[in-house]
Amino acid sequence: MSAVTSHAGETAAVPVAAGKRGRLRPSYWPFVIPALVVVVAVIVFPWAFTLWMSVNAWRLGGEVSLVGWENYARLATDTRFWESMGHTLLYTALSVIAPLVLGTLAAVLFDSKMPLKGVLRAIFVMPMMATPVAIALVWTMMFNPSLGVLNYLLSLIGLPEQSWIYDQSTVIPSLVLVETWQWTPLVMLIVLGGLASLPREPYEGAEIDGANGWQKFRYITLPLIAPFMMVAVIIRSIDALKSFDIIYAMTQGGPGTASETINIYLYNVAFSYYDIGYGSAIAVVFFVVIIAMSLVMLHLKQRAKWNG
Repeated sequence: MSAVTSHAGETAAVPVAAGKRGRLRPSYWPFVIPALVVVVAVIVFPWAFTLWMSVNAWRLGGEVSLVGWENYARLATDTRFWESMGHTLLYTALSVIAPLVLGTLAAVLFDSKMPLKGVLRAIFVMPMMATPVAIALVWTMMFNPSLGVLNYLLSLIGLPEQSWIYDQSTVIPSLVLVETWQWTPLVMLIVLGGLASLPREPYEGAEIDGANGWQKFRYITLPLIAPFMMVAVIIRSIDALKSFDIIYAMTQGGPGTASETINIYLYNVAFSYYDIGYGSAIAVVFFVVIIAMSLVMLHLKQRAKWNG
């Protein structure tokens, strides 16, 4: 009886063992390969092709010839390139500082116990929902020196009329005004999320010690929301650096080249002058600048301490 049982057990164990040996190990490559194909096609190949074009002399419709670092050496003596880089940095700095200050103040205001703050918040965030071209068209009409509503409002309070985007000295501040109007709500939402997560104990202790509203904001609120403000700075800096649509729709880099940022200059070189090789070199250098600034800001963010 035991021999029969043992023989039956051995017979049953054979297909089980064979089934384990024949079972395929799970593979994740069928899920990874489509993503890799998309990344290579959308990111890797365009940048590799841009790097290749940047070391060639190539005008649309002409021959392609290898020139090595000649396009990059040309940038060193291109005064228009350096002017556009200066315009870009100025535009970026103003487009970060103004929304950061106004957005933080708006967040503190909306975090207080004010009536109808839910409705007011909804109205406040509407500008960031509009399309850039539509915003550019509306603000261009408002900036009109003769028919624009802004000069009319200035005349009501006795201030002189301005040329806005039609004067070289005021065109960049005018464009920053549009950028501030559109993206201050984004900063407000980021900082407001930080304010909602703050603990109440430090404020209760400060009230016991007799601290006023400004002291509580300066020594408690501001240090606690600093990491959130740094996140807003990073997002706004990257967005302002690559700003193109509103500037091109409103001024196309004018008057003259007073508002020509690096993106506008790159577009003109590549698609107006058809110098694809030189335009690719500008794109590569600008990409390196963006990466360097991003790394610096991420380093500063890492050094910010999250309190709470």
